[in-house]
Amino acid sequence: MTGVKRILFLCSANSCRSQMAEGFAKKLLPPGLFEVHSAGLEAAGVNPKAALVMKEAGVDISAQRSKRINELQGVGFDIVITVCGGAKERCPIFPGRVRTIHAGFDDPPALEAGAKDEQEALGHYRRVRDEIREFVLKLPEMINGL
Repeated sequence: MTGVKRILFLCSANSCRSQMAEGFAKKLLPPGLFEVHSAGLEAAGVNPKAALVMKEAGVDISAQRSKRINELQGVGFDIVITVCGGAKERCPIFPGRVRTIHAGFDDPPALEAGAKDEQEALGHYRRVRDEIREFVLKLPEMINGL
């Protein structure tokens, strides 16, 4: 792998999964090798429960901002990672030699809707958070293989 790789985590609303992925990537990936961004097809604000469970894991995403993909025009991404089915299906075409990877994760807000209480709801966020952390930890190896 040569040079800084620009990574975009793309989701439907840039409120939960892509925000978690951005936070973990900035905290866990080797410094100086990656420039990490997240965006959505829409921007819905950072989900407070996502911020809460990330803080539990030692990553503060409360200062991150929900962005629409068009706000990042001109950033020459090397890798776009879609983290939900909606983003995968509606992923825009990026100029240049961009690799697209789909890593679908369950939607915690959708799962929360069926939870019987707050602890069960937070359990969904925690499970998805942990799955995203494991994915991010494997990214350098995955990217080397591209």
